[in-house]
Formats: sequence, C-alpha cells, structure tokens
Amino acid sequence: MRILITGITGFVGSHLAEVALARDFEVFGSSRWRSKTENIDHLRDRIHLIESDLRDLSSVQNLLRTAAPDYIVHLAAQSFVQASWHTPAETLNTNAISQVNLLEAIRERRAGAPRFLVIGSSEEYGLVHEDELPITETNPLRPLSPYAVSKVTQDLMGYQYFKSYGLPIIRTRAFNHEGPRRGDVFVTSNFARQIAEIESGRREPVMLVGNLKARRDYTDVRDMVRGYTLLLEKGEPGEVYNLCSGRAWSIQEVLDFLLNRATVRSIEVREDPSRLRPSDVPVLIGDASRMRKATGWRPEIPFEQTLSDLLEYWRRRVALSGR
Repeated sequence: MRILITGITGFVGSHLAEVALARDFEVFGSSRWRSKTENIDHLRDRIHLIESDLRDLSSVQNLLRTAAPDYIVHLAAQSFVQASWHTPAETLNTNAISQVNLLEAIRERRAGAPRFLVIGSSEEYGLVHEDELPITETNPLRPLSPYAVSKVTQDLMGYQYFKSYGLPIIRTRAFNHEGPRRGDVFVTSNFARQIAEIESGRREPVMLVGNLKARRDYTDVRDMVRGYTLLLEKGEPGEVYNLCSGRAWSIQEVLDFLLNRATVRSIEVREDPSRLRPSDVPVLIGDASRMRKATGWRPEIPFEQTLSDLLEYWRRRVALSGR
C-alpha cells in the first residue's frame, strides 16, 4: 500500500514515516523546495520525496499522479499558534488552500480516491467551559486564534467534501503532542532547549517563559502517529475523532518537571511579554472514547518519558552544534 504524507519533513511527518515504513507501506512525501530535511535524513533511501507547492493546484495534481497513493495524511500546515497572530492571512491561506487543492485533485479521480486523513487540532475547541470537560467531539467549536480558525476550516471542509462528493475522508482533532524533533518554537521543546543551552554554558541561567497557567492534554508523538495509521485502516469516513490522553498538565508543571532534571540547580524563571498571546485557551482536556471504540487505540508512553526524551534530544543537538 502506498501512503502520501504531506509535510513529511516536519516533526509529526517524520515520526509517521517511521511508523508507516515499519508497517511495510511504500512511503511518499511532499516537501517545499526550502524545507529542511534533517528530520528525515535517516530515511532518505527508504522514502520517495517529491517537491511540491500545495498552494498550487497543478503542482498538487502532479504530486498525486506521481505518488498514486492509497492513503493520504495531510500534515503540511502553518502549525505555530503564536505565529498566526502575526501572519493571520498567510496562516489561513496556507492551511485552507493547500487542503482544498488536495481535495480537488482527489475529487477528479473519485472512483479510486485514496482514504484521506484531515489533521485537525484541539485548538478548534478554543474557549471551553469547566462543565464541558473532558471535551468530546460534539463540543462547540469556539476558536481563539487565527490558527484555530484555519483548522476549523480544514475540519469542516473535510466534512463538506465527504458529504458532497462521497470522498473517504476521516477527520481528527489531535490534542497537544510532543517528543524528540519538536521545533523549539513550541513551549515544551523551547523549555528543553533553554535548559540544554544553560547546562552547556551557552545561555545565562535564566528561563524565559510565557503563560504558565494554561493546562493542556499531552500525548507522545509516537503514540499519536500510531493512532493516525489505525484511523486510516479502521476510521469511519465522515467521522471525527479526538486523539488525546485525557490528562492535563499545566505549563508550570511541564516547566517544573524539566527544571528538576536540569544539571544546573539555580535557574531563574523570568516572564517574557513577547511570549504572551492576545487570547489564550485556558484548558484543553479531551475524551478519546470514540477513538478507542473505533480502533482500540490508547496512549502507551507516559508523558514523563516524553519530556525526558525531549530533553535528551536537545542535549544531543546542543552538544553537536558546538563541535
């Protein structure tokens, strides 16, 4: 079976490629000409990498002709919430247009259309009241950032193409997921990098932080991509599934866990106003019952292990950069 992973060079895409290869998929991936490939360099001789601009319909049509996939997992996106405040139009354009081009391209070959996984986000739920926790898939969508609005667009677009054209589209709403290779613009990875740099003497012993009160439902990325492969095989087209652990960590708890594993004992924590958002989602805790019922999936890697692996990843990166 052939799988096309858009955004294969990214954090999640590289982990999904590893899982797909382990399950004997023939793996194709799209990338932009300026994409960094460090996350997949160890896989280059086992995957087919195709240069494509998903915002260009003709480029997408060529991508699908070349890959001829049985499955598509659409991961390529502007995925950093903070950046969406500064570039809302680019975020909306990139995330919405890229997906509509993919769906239009597979609509042209409806009879043999690949199963398509829309990768949504728990940010779609946005403002959630305490009496609505844990969040099920029927909860109202109240997005609180341009990024979240773009993911709601992708989510509902997937449903519309399923209903209008009968395409085998499955939607996900993935809660926060972390692990090795996570970009340092994201809070857990940023904390881990700062600690690794402090330990190596490359940064003064001061941690810069934003809002530490927010609570998030975290899952290891390696569990998350395993869930995606299960949905490709067992998910119901037209349906939407939460992928989450059902347990929340505050950003403060994440920070404390990582600081407790630092080899430098006296580290000052200082708030950085540039890291604060115009509005932030206070709490996101999900209910993955529908996912478990459909696929049997549940997270297996404790988040403590995820954070420890992430810190070790950054210690290696910092050490290598100094050679």
